[in-house]
Amino acid sequence: MCPVTYDVEKIRADFPSLNSGLAFFDGPGGSQVPTPVGKAISEAITSPISNRNTMTLSERNADKIVLDFRRAVADLINADPAGVVYGRSWTQITYDFSRAIAKTWNTGDEIIVTTLDHDSNIRPWVQAAESVGVIVKWAKFDIKTGELPTSAISELLSERTRLVAVTGAGNTLGTRPNINEIASEVHKFGALLYVDGVHLTPHAPIDVQELGADFYGLSFYKLLGPHCAAIAAKPQLLQTLNNDKLLPSTTAIPERFEYGTLPYELMAGCTATIDYLANLVTSSLPSRREKIVYSMKELEKYEEHLFNIMEREIQSLPGVTTYGHAHVRTPTIYFNIAGFDGVDIYKHLSALKVNAPAGNFYALEVSRALGLGDTGAVRAGLAPYSTIEDVTRLVDGLRQLKK
Repeated sequence: MCPVTYDVEKIRADFPSLNSGLAFFDGPGGSQVPTPVGKAISEAITSPISNRNTMTLSERNADKIVLDFRRAVADLINADPAGVVYGRSWTQITYDFSRAIAKTWNTGDEIIVTTLDHDSNIRPWVQAAESVGVIVKWAKFDIKTGELPTSAISELLSERTRLVAVTGAGNTLGTRPNINEIASEVHKFGALLYVDGVHLTPHAPIDVQELGADFYGLSFYKLLGPHCAAIAAKPQLLQTLNNDKLLPSTTAIPERFEYGTLPYELMAGCTATIDYLANLVTSSLPSRREKIVYSMKELEKYEEHLFNIMEREIQSLPGVTTYGHAHVRTPTIYFNIAGFDGVDIYKHLSALKVNAPAGNFYALEVSRALGLGDTGAVRAGLAPYSTIEDVTRLVDGLRQLKK
């Protein structure tokens, strides 16, 4: 049964974009944004604001926004706020860190990437490795099940391994590798674990301490927030890395990895996003961290219930092929229907005001491994505002397909 504490209609009332009549299944590519987040962005950008400092009111406003952002992200994923770094996007963050970390590598060292990942957690590492003569090893997911077993990575580890980059959840198949197990194996060899949490964070409570990730990142626009990202690592680890900087800019941690003037209004929006998630389900818990964990657990139960219905109904349609059937997944389904190109299904659903796009979604290695080339398939994912009525519209739309 669906958890009674999760009031989806109350949540939907906070999202003006839902008044469009669209049914959104494109959350894995970007979620809708609630009113409190938009309001926080507006208030921050129109309030007294200056470059960050502590002398004037406007400087203090900027400073508070930054510190609040770091504390909020830390509460979201149980990290140290002193190790939280803001970034324009997950791709940008990973490119920046791949180049900083590559400065510590030597010719003949090894790194491991996976075929399950979004290209943003593959190509930056491959290119950084090529630039300094480091060997790239590929951990492959099982194309029949969609699983990425820990052994796929552990069998590639060696004394020369310096870093393993792996997703917390595949953005097309939804596969959730066992990050805790992977971290244990990686750390036996003294290597670093860099986890792409972009697709996992919107669907589950996250504790980076328990996961054992050395770096863990997320994108707010997949999380009901603005278009930006963050990554967290222990401050002591960040101190060991040196990146290219402008000469007058600070080398303090974590500011060392943030370039130019920060977008304070977006950071305020991120904090509001995390506050919104903390109160997604009403509770009397004392701390924001406890509220986040509770809300995300209730969301996870709600989405699992709804996804089981959606997956069953889609799989019952004639000619449907679904890809990826990992035991632990996010509420994401990747599928094709015989006789139709994915883009034609996408267009058909769009005309019915159902957003379920088709493509490889930058998970290029996944698409190619599944025999889908660079074209990919149709993807439908759930979000906190998804309803059974949305699912019915999606399934009914697929039933109406005609050759």
